[in-house]
Amino acid sequence: MRRRWIIVLGLVGVLLVGAGVGVYRYGAEYGWWARPTVHDAPEAEPAEVEEYVSGLHLPFDLAFLPDGSALVTERESFKLRMVSPDGELTDVRTIEDVAREGADQAGLQGVAVSPTYEQDGWIYIYFTAEEGSRVARLKLDSTAPPETILDGIPRGDIHNGGRIRFGPDGMLYVTTGEAGDKPRAQDRDDLGGKILRVTPDGDPAPGNPFEDSPVYAWGLRDPQGLAWDEDGQLYASEFGHNNLDELNRIEPGANYGWPEVEGQGGEPDYTDPVATWKPADASPSGITYHDGQIWIACLRGERLYRINTDGSDAEQLLTNDYGRLRLVTEAPDGSLWVLTNNHAGPDYDKILRVTP
Repeated sequence: MRRRWIIVLGLVGVLLVGAGVGVYRYGAEYGWWARPTVHDAPEAEPAEVEEYVSGLHLPFDLAFLPDGSALVTERESFKLRMVSPDGELTDVRTIEDVAREGADQAGLQGVAVSPTYEQDGWIYIYFTAEEGSRVARLKLDSTAPPETILDGIPRGDIHNGGRIRFGPDGMLYVTTGEAGDKPRAQDRDDLGGKILRVTPDGDPAPGNPFEDSPVYAWGLRDPQGLAWDEDGQLYASEFGHNNLDELNRIEPGANYGWPEVEGQGGEPDYTDPVATWKPADASPSGITYHDGQIWIACLRGERLYRINTDGSDAEQLLTNDYGRLRLVTEAPDGSLWVLTNNHAGPDYDKILRVTP
């Protein structure tokens, strides 16, 4: 009998050790509660990749003008630059009010072109100043200082958001980070850790979920990508902390959980993402909607993802071919333009022209 118990206990021990190893491996790879929905995505090849423009210095954002030329922001040089339709790169102006001392992720960030540009000539920019982040507007044919339309956004050493886009409704959407101060994301009166929605003049947009507030969605850590599908549904990418990066379907007034939840929490007060990644595989920045899918440029992951809007059928492209990728956006000719973010080599960063 004693021998039988020893054998039974030995078998139980083996099973526990095996289970322990399995749990350890699972936890070491993903975190105890953080298995991503996207992992081991198959690789796909684009039809063509052209190194279209070189000589950029840590570009952050890109927006097309009606004539087919493009404006590009450089985060650390504070320069607004222009790419002509034939690929010539020139300087437009340096934004003098930008400040980034002691803030690695600060500087000149987002750029957007007014949807009524041919009538009003406005170019919108997002940048960090001494007293915080702000959205301002300027005209290319003027040397006047940019006109601030929205301020009071916190700035920090990290997590400064910075993407701006006009939506199908003509309103300006702004991503903000929590500037390294986690509770800001859950404070609806604070502009950090949010997606904001304002008029072209910077006022809270009509129909916003909270009265007299620019806040459209909250509970975000450092969102840096915005894109709409053909039905007008908004999606946003978000940098996770240690466990999960996110692609979120953005609904007005929804709380996305940070810092209470990272990834899928299943909590009734928070909205779960449609897809998640390990940060080593993603660190998602700028996104676009193209040909029925969301395309995501990844920094740490050094690749592009394309994924269905329900989070299914993810594929990866350009994996480790061009280094860190800051932005992917659709060009007027239907190609995708991709900004690298490496600051390496004699030609510095590039615009890749990708034909899917």
